[in-house]
Amino acid sequence: MESVRRAVKQIAHTPPSQWLSTLSPYHLSLTPLLFLASSLYSVAIRLRRQLHRLNIFEEHRLPVPVISVGNLTWGGNGKTPMGYGGADEARMLQRQLKGTSSKIGVGVNRVAIATKFLEQYGYMNFRGTYEKLFSGEKMEIQSNFDRVGVAILDDGMQHLSVMRDLEIVMVNALMPWGNHLLIPLGALREPLTALSRADILVIHHVDLAKCQRLCLSSPINLLALKACRGVIPQSDVPENAIETLESTIQSVKKTLPIFFTRMTPVHFFPCRDISCKIPLKAVENMVVLCLSGIGCADSFIQSIERMGPAYVDHLDFSDHHLFQLKEIEMVLARLEALEAEFDSNPVVIVTEKDYDRAPKVLEHMSHYEVWVLCSRLEFVARKGRTKDGFKKVMRELLGRRILV
Repeated sequence: MESVRRAVKQIAHTPPSQWLSTLSPYHLSLTPLLFLASSLYSVAIRLRRQLHRLNIFEEHRLPVPVISVGNLTWGGNGKTPMGYGGADEARMLQRQLKGTSSKIGVGVNRVAIATKFLEQYGYMNFRGTYEKLFSGEKMEIQSNFDRVGVAILDDGMQHLSVMRDLEIVMVNALMPWGNHLLIPLGALREPLTALSRADILVIHHVDLAKCQRLCLSSPINLLALKACRGVIPQSDVPENAIETLESTIQSVKKTLPIFFTRMTPVHFFPCRDISCKIPLKAVENMVVLCLSGIGCADSFIQSIERMGPAYVDHLDFSDHHLFQLKEIEMVLARLEALEAEFDSNPVVIVTEKDYDRAPKVLEHMSHYEVWVLCSRLEFVARKGRTKDGFKKVMRELLGRRILV
């Protein structure tokens, strides 16, 4: 199943004009079925939206402001660090937000989950906390401290049953639209015209867009080619890549405010002791194996490469992949090969999402160091657009829609 997922992802990010020249016969054999599924999906999303317009499918209004953080494509767009809400990332968020007043609900029925939390904890009067919400000041601890003040809807752009007051859309600068086709033949959940519903757009991984690479390593092959180890540098994305992306977005909605973010590595911690912080410089001159099951493994790999290790290898699995023991055996085989080749004990580096998804499974690599990379989302100042500007736009839009 993992090999099928990887094949579908490669098809989704390859322009149709290049299919015959770049895809294998196996990949090409999948395209008729994917085309049929994509066509049916297109009909389904149009019908669903029309039923919502006709109020046949009900939209629910919550008594608190709702901020949706979503995207048009699958995986790697930075929704979780931007919105601090998620599905299988719930364990990671619970660890990161421990000791705060944030509450995390997980499940398919967003309305039922939100209603349960609002009934259990109550909710705050938004008018009284509006200015403090974006001021950066710490809220005073009051009797209503535990009440819900705002709901953040993670991956919410296609979740139409909850009405939202603000729609934030994340776009991955490394692979913004895939091959411009709808899933599963492409990477788009909706056509680009859906950007007209966005209130704010954030281009993520903007710092990596100029050094884009194509990752070809496969967990099916225990040893990649020694010359390239499955990482083949492509031509740099043109200098105006971000400008081109902005133009595409503004051709759909000219007035859409656009901001820019990146993931900034902070430190590592060893799997066996999450309280221990390891500085980033610790990987300098080391042999590293990056292990991940995330939406955009390339951004993770490039982040590690920038830290100056002697060599970086990687095994990439599909997004939300839950590591199994048989795959850990595969990882161990790769580690043994690296150790023999470089006469050095390699270190395994995983993302926080991968660690929190399967911490016990990673313990089976006890003969090797397994480190978890901790990163934070940061705004990148560009064309006068900053984090403060982002907050200002949010404050103005929410105020305009709620304080009436």
